[in-house]
Amino acid sequence: MTKRTDLLASIASTMADYREGDLPAPTPDHVDRWVRQFDEDVQKPILREMDHVLKQTYFSKEWISEFFANQIEHDKLTGSNPADFWNSAHFLDIQQNGNSQSDIGQLFGRALLDQLALKIESCGNAGGAYIYLDDVIFTGGRVRNDLTAWIRDEAPAKAVVHILVIATHRLGEWQCTESLKKVATAAGKKIKIHIWAAARFENRKKYRNRSDVLWPATVTDDPALAAYLAEQGRFPLEPRQPGSKPKLDIFSSEDGRQLLEREFLMAGVKIRGFCQNPNAIMRPLGFSGFGVGFGSTIVTYRNCPNNAPLALWWGDPDAPTNHPFSRWYPLLQRKTYEREVDFDDFDL
Repeated sequence: MTKRTDLLASIASTMADYREGDLPAPTPDHVDRWVRQFDEDVQKPILREMDHVLKQTYFSKEWISEFFANQIEHDKLTGSNPADFWNSAHFLDIQQNGNSQSDIGQLFGRALLDQLALKIESCGNAGGAYIYLDDVIFTGGRVRNDLTAWIRDEAPAKAVVHILVIATHRLGEWQCTESLKKVATAAGKKIKIHIWAAARFENRKKYRNRSDVLWPATVTDDPALAAYLAEQGRFPLEPRQPGSKPKLDIFSSEDGRQLLEREFLMAGVKIRGFCQNPNAIMRPLGFSGFGVGFGSTIVTYRNCPNNAPLALWWGDPDAPTNHPFSRWYPLLQRKTYEREVDFDDFDL
């Protein structure tokens, strides 16, 4: 059986470049401080499962750089002449919130220069495709908002848009594309949208039994949790039935998955209790408009999404002692943005 010290070191190593330059480098002591907030008997099992999960869903800068570099000569995207395709392509810089598009654009630009001697800022010819770069689609709200404004106000009458991301969540991808089709029709424009991703994470309610996110199969008999569940609005939790095998190998086992679902759910309810008037979409397993939270386990070197369980990212070690953020120590402290929550980002 793996030693606790080995697990702490392994987790710290996996997330070694997390917010590099913004935060101190992760250490085993940092991971240990986080996990000690859980009951002693579940600390090592949590570490064991998190070690497995992060190895599947933590995306380092090196991995992301390599993924986007590989798209440059992806013949299904570019056809037989990648140089002509990218030279004609228009790279969109239209993100309304956050810096992921700019950061990913820089990575892609370096690869484009290395492989084809093309400068990203010089690309773009009449009739060329439009390229929207980002890291991950969660709810699809950010991509939808950005492209809605562009389609309505700036897009030509006819265009092909390629959205390149490392991963999507299937509900958000579907909602995003369906919404953008309607926007294009309303604007009287013919816009074809293609989404390219290394992995697609299942999170649609219809397929919850084989979902690739944290989606509780059972709930603990706990008064605080029961009170929270009783307050659920139009879209309460509908538990999944355990036993179906997800398409992606994210969790080590059903038992390991249920452990994280149970412990992160309870921790999230506790964290919500630290806040005087928590927002309705601040759900225990991550910001969402339904169930007990979005439940994503994806983290990139740039940031941890608010769609991940609160237990992973909520809190600030530097907060004043009387501030709610001081009451939980985060494993993956988030970089927040000026517009942290927008109800347009969620399909309520």
